[in-house]
Amino acid sequence: MQSIFIIMISSIFVNNFVLSRFLGICPFLGVSKKVETSLGMGMAVTFVMVLASIITYLIQNFVLVPMGIQYMQTIAFILVIASLVQFVEMVIQKTSPTLYQALGVYLPLITTNCAVLGAAILNIQNNYTLVETIFNGLGAAIGFTLAIVLFAGIRERLEISDVPEVFKGYPIALITAGLMSIAFLGFSGLV
Repeated sequence: MQSIFIIMISSIFVNNFVLSRFLGICPFLGVSKKVETSLGMGMAVTFVMVLASIITYLIQNFVLVPMGIQYMQTIAFILVIASLVQFVEMVIQKTSPTLYQALGVYLPLITTNCAVLGAAILNIQNNYTLVETIFNGLGAAIGFTLAIVLFAGIRERLEISDVPEVFKGYPIALITAGLMSIAFLGFSGLV
């Protein structure tokens, strides 16, 4: 139980995929203009990342390793992630058309979101059990959601703030992301 707690805290705060590992930057910058859309993206990534972690663990340990074809790991994992993203895209399109429109091109880009693939590969590299894999995927997804929602809240405030003209838009967003990354480095001694 203690190892699961450490994995969760580590993946949420210490080894945050966006702010410490710098994975998943494309949706982080692209979908973080409004808190609602960033929360929707965070939920979609959470669903995909947890399921991808489980399925890739099973594929790695029950298909790739027994057959001796571990070199197919990346291709197999990308196929799993792409399938899950297509499923999520169809569900969101049917259940919440406004969120589907707000996420736009960034929803299919979860397929190429290196944070999801990174979580799956790191689970294998760290030799996590299935339970540890699930909690690492969940923690990484919660960390992604936390980062993107906090960033969206800051960006909403920056839109109404008096920012010098040369810093408006992406320049101030990148500066803010850098400052958030430095702030999250404060968690490095936690685990």
